[in-house]
Amino acid sequence: MMLAPAKALYGAPGGLVLAMLPAVASAAEENGAGMPQFDASTFPSQLFWLTVFLVAFFFAMRNIALPRIAEALDARRHKIDGDLEKANRHREEAEAAMAAYEKALADAAAEAQAIHRQTADEIAARAAERRAELAARIADETREAEAGIAAAKEPALANLEAMAAEVVQETTAKLAGIKVSKSDAESAVASVVAEK
Repeated sequence: MMLAPAKALYGAPGGLVLAMLPAVASAAEENGAGMPQFDASTFPSQLFWLTVFLVAFFFAMRNIALPRIAEALDARRHKIDGDLEKANRHREEAEAAMAAYEKALADAAAEAQAIHRQTADEIAARAAERRAELAARIADETREAEAGIAAAKEPALANLEAMAAEVVQETTAKLAGIKVSKSDAESAVASVVAEK
């Protein structure tokens, strides 16, 4: 008979414990001692204090522990949100700084190219001026040299004809044994020069 109620109680939560209670109580009565928790005469007070404890535990959890946990979770969520906002702000600042750096680098490269072009143009202009000056100086010096050569050429040519006349006189005297006058030698040289 006792098995049927035990099986019925076994399916319910804590049913196994309730089913074992009469057996434990009878064993405690037989031995004269036992565990006080299983003494059936103290069940009502145990259930009362269990209920008081559970209600006190519930209110302590609801009023003290759970609000503190919720506060800690909210504080943590706010800190994480703040850290994420700060990280986003730092990322945006880093991107802005990178964009400014790239713009400054591009501006510096463009300025360097402009300076390079300007310097190259100035160097080319100076070189052209110097080439023009050098060409003008060389042309002047060439004209002066040509004038000097022309000026030196006329007396040299005049002396050359006189020297040629002397050579003709000496050559004819030595080779042919004929003595030629200076005027004849000069006229012969002049006629040869005029033919050329």
